[in-house]
Amino acid sequence: MTSQPTPASQPTPPRPDRTAGAIETVFRMESPRIIAGVTRVVRDVGIAEELAQDALVAALEQWPRDGVPDNPGAWLMTTARHRAVDLVRRRENYARKLAEIGRALPDAAAPPEEPADPDDIDDDLLRLVFTACHPVLSTEARTALTLRLLGGLTTAEIARAFLVPEPTVAQRIVRAKRTLATKNVAFEVPHGPDREARLGSVLDVIYLIFNEGYAATAGDDWLRPSLCEDALRLARVLTALMPKEPEVHGLTALLELQASRTAARTGPSGEPVLLKDQNRSRWNRMLIARGFAALGRAEAASGGAPGPYLLQAAIAACHAHAYSYEETDWSRIATLYGLLAARSPSPVVELNRAVAVSMSEGPAEALALVDALAGDPALRDYHLLPSVRGDLLARLGRTPEARAEFERAASLTRNERERELLLRRAAEQP
Repeated sequence: MTSQPTPASQPTPPRPDRTAGAIETVFRMESPRIIAGVTRVVRDVGIAEELAQDALVAALEQWPRDGVPDNPGAWLMTTARHRAVDLVRRRENYARKLAEIGRALPDAAAPPEEPADPDDIDDDLLRLVFTACHPVLSTEARTALTLRLLGGLTTAEIARAFLVPEPTVAQRIVRAKRTLATKNVAFEVPHGPDREARLGSVLDVIYLIFNEGYAATAGDDWLRPSLCEDALRLARVLTALMPKEPEVHGLTALLELQASRTAARTGPSGEPVLLKDQNRSRWNRMLIARGFAALGRAEAASGGAPGPYLLQAAIAACHAHAYSYEETDWSRIATLYGLLAARSPSPVVELNRAVAVSMSEGPAEALALVDALAGDPALRDYHLLPSVRGDLLARLGRTPEARAEFERAASLTRNERERELLLRRAAEQP
């Protein structure tokens, strides 16, 4: 009679639930690089994403049986690349057969090769960033595609984040990938003058994602921290990929400093807490330190010519340096907003400058600036214009007018938490 092995001597198969969780985590972390690497082979982000998903399916089939490999990210990349190479070979065989059929036709002149640019950046992930944010796509499409390809978010997660139907997001992503393919958008980092223009689009998309998380446009929640985290992660990746670009460091500094306030921006029930009422001991000192460091890098790289994100980061740094709202260097903030308005004219920038002026020079001077903006079409339905005006009127003792402005602001916002705050402020006016 043969002896049976003891339970301790039997190999323990990996638990399917743990393996599936590990696969999901690894894929979310590694999918941007996998898609970028495969896009370099197949030259189509839509096909590259499908091949990355194929690698995920292969992992779901093999890892529960064989165990998680020592380097799971490399396993997924290798699997996806092999499938990409197989696809290219099938295409080449097809093209070879077409060439055999077409040999009787006159030879066509080959297009001249474009000269390589010595300043070109050879990094697949950076190429993917610029491709996902290409100007041929709408802002909504760029945002959705960036979150899908670079943020690793699912269609459902993007839809929840921006409070739009899931089919709408799915259509945006499908159309974006189709547009990139039909327009033959090159998988590249542009060089020369085009790079600066395209970089602005990339930074704007990341900033838009962060802002939607920092102060949600609509819905029941004031904050969506996961969106802030996604945007900050993308900004950090970009600084590693483009370390000599001052505006990349400027945006990262701005997001680090803004994100440092997250814990203090809501109360126990999720209600908004205004900057002047925030408990600054709850500000994240590590993020502030990271923000200061990024700001220093941005200033060093700018050569004394600060861009808009660097200027906004400098404004955020003024708040981070102050121990209280009243001790803030409001005069410097007003000056920085003036520089920002000269660099990137905007009525919203002027409105923010008016707030700083109200603290450095008084509410009367600021009210004159706000009233001058009242007729700007861009601010017609912008709820923060009557909100700021209501605050200035309240400080001047013109409470009936202040109440009306807060009520008007509440009618314009689509965020329920913000509406509650504005109505409460209206009710507080005697």
